[in-house]
Amino acid sequence: MPDTTATPPGQVLPMETLSALLDPRTVAVIGASDEAARIGGRPIDYMTRLGFQGRILPVNPKRKVVQGLTAYESVAALPETPDVAIIAVPASAAAQAVEQLAERGTKAAIMFSAGFAEMGGEGVAAQEAMLASARRHGMRLLGPNCLGLFNVRSGFFGTFTTSLERGPPVPGPIGIASQSGAYGMHLFGLARDHRLGLSCVVTTGNEADLNIGHMIGWMAQDPGTEVIAAYAEGIRDAESFLAALELARRNRKPVVMMKVGRSAVGSAAARSHTASIAGDDAVTDAVLAEYGVVRARTTEEMLDIARLATRRIYPAGNSLGVLTISGGAGVLISDAADAIGLPMPEMPEAAQAALREALPFCAPQNPVDCTAQALNDLSLVGRFADALVQDGGYQSILAFFTHAGGAASVAPRLRAELKAVRDAHPDRLFVLSVLADPHLVEQFEADGFTVFEDPSRAVVAIHAMGRFGDAFAVPPRETPVAGAAVALPATTPSEAEAKRILGRAGIEAAPERACAEVESAVAAAEAIGFPVVLKILSPDILHKSEIGGVLLNVADAAAVREGFALLMQRAAKAAPDARIEGVLVAKQLSGGVECILGVHRDPVFGPVAMFGLGGIFVEILKDVSFRRCPFGEAEAERMIRSIKGAPLLLGARGRPPADIPALARMLSRLSAFAHQAGPRLSGIDLNPVFAMPAGQGAFAADAVIDIAENDA
Repeated sequence: MPDTTATPPGQVLPMETLSALLDPRTVAVIGASDEAARIGGRPIDYMTRLGFQGRILPVNPKRKVVQGLTAYESVAALPETPDVAIIAVPASAAAQAVEQLAERGTKAAIMFSAGFAEMGGEGVAAQEAMLASARRHGMRLLGPNCLGLFNVRSGFFGTFTTSLERGPPVPGPIGIASQSGAYGMHLFGLARDHRLGLSCVVTTGNEADLNIGHMIGWMAQDPGTEVIAAYAEGIRDAESFLAALELARRNRKPVVMMKVGRSAVGSAAARSHTASIAGDDAVTDAVLAEYGVVRARTTEEMLDIARLATRRIYPAGNSLGVLTISGGAGVLISDAADAIGLPMPEMPEAAQAALREALPFCAPQNPVDCTAQALNDLSLVGRFADALVQDGGYQSILAFFTHAGGAASVAPRLRAELKAVRDAHPDRLFVLSVLADPHLVEQFEADGFTVFEDPSRAVVAIHAMGRFGDAFAVPPRETPVAGAAVALPATTPSEAEAKRILGRAGIEAAPERACAEVESAVAAAEAIGFPVVLKILSPDILHKSEIGGVLLNVADAAAVREGFALLMQRAAKAAPDARIEGVLVAKQLSGGVECILGVHRDPVFGPVAMFGLGGIFVEILKDVSFRRCPFGEAEAERMIRSIKGAPLLLGARGRPPADIPALARMLSRLSAFAHQAGPRLSGIDLNPVFAMPAGQGAFAADAVIDIAENDA
């Protein structure tokens, strides 16, 4: 029976499912043209010229021969069922072609045809109907409105890109997956011009069926693809996309990605502190980092990273040692490394002394400046380079020799000295910055060095290799035990009710009581113990401090009575239509570090938890970390320790360390709660949470649970 369902969420398609699409033996071209420059003619021309060994079956009712190949008047007239069909006819005829191919048993189709969902309205309906037709028979669709794909190893060129007119791809280990056809082929053109070897390029267009996650998943399994470069504008199927990234990480295949469309969350979504900080791009950054994906800022950066990644050296705990003949270049490199957080620790004192003995006027700290004197005695280059590895212990070495490295009088001996060090340490990443003729650059690269003209670009690429190494070293993410289903109230609850709901999930709050009238507030304060905090209690006033709805250091019964009246007065003035349930009387905590814990429901990735230092400054500092929910306590602790302000929690400047285990436990439980709550949960804010000194716990002093209004 054919598979009539979509890919289950969270699964990677097996290789055999996509083999007909990416590695076919028989290809039909619907709308085949005898003119090689037309859309329906280019794939035939490319495949016949570039070595496709399979059979090409042109379909054109008006011609008996197309580009020297026997043509057929219809799908029904084909002498055999093609593995894949390329559909290059107008949208009005494309749906019929899909139906005929699917009934015939064709396994996959590449749809060049445009005029579907990208047009909106009727185009969306037509695309959905066409997809339903394909699924009834188990046929997979790439596109519509896509530029196609090519597989370099098999010579299958199912594309109409004009980029191939300037030359074929260089065979190699880099795969490119792109939602944009034009930009995907732009990446191909640049890769070819820079002699970067490719295994395949796939563009996904409208993604009616197969999407960029499926293509990354295929490359993650493909033995001929070692590095994956991806371009995306949006993610349609988050679970399958993330499953592909996880498979790539498990298989030690680095993914470098350009995710464009950096935009802030709209004002309608910014109902909580968490939502206003978490904008789409911040969440995307966090999710990609979680799976070890390096996000490239520019096309140049993407190709630099992909090129260096083909060395297959990914140093976990990366550190950079620099050998240079220019003090100025050393400063430039140091600044570039510092800006992105690539460590450049100094050489050990004993090693510095030994290098000074060999060359008294060198500067051996790191960067290690061997000065131009090394050009008079090139054995110094080998000695200094070896010291960086042996004594400095650096995982990555960047050597700057500028035009001197390309000089005929220097290059042969320089190559020999550097190659000897590189050969002795094959596990280290070696990069050169030289200006040399292309043939000499090829020789350096054949020796195992990757050559960059610009040392700052080299630093960015080296840093990326360490990020890949760190990601590959992380054990599989723990999956917390699913808790009971969460029953949410019909509307956004008051603070007191929010804390009761969260309390059932094990999220502790400071001792408090909700009081509808003043004397009960006095009694509550006396029972809790002074000083206390008074807060206006209303489901309609989420951010109480903005209306003066929080009073601190309330020291006695008289102050409670005065404060109760003041809060009522302020609420009536600032929010006359708000539902007022009274005042919340809470124990005033002291001696802890204020933190914020929150959840924001991202439209792509679902509930995402946030952690940062809390209080009123969180929106200014934005020193926060994000993770998709749910996660365990170990991951929660990694989140906590990842923020720049973590030293305040760990005991900086003589402060007592905070109760990190209790904080991690609260954060993990919050993530599980958000995961179980479902789509009606719009967001949660716990701000502040007091992380008390070690062993004394963590307590939420304020809580907001935001319920989506338009979901049943």
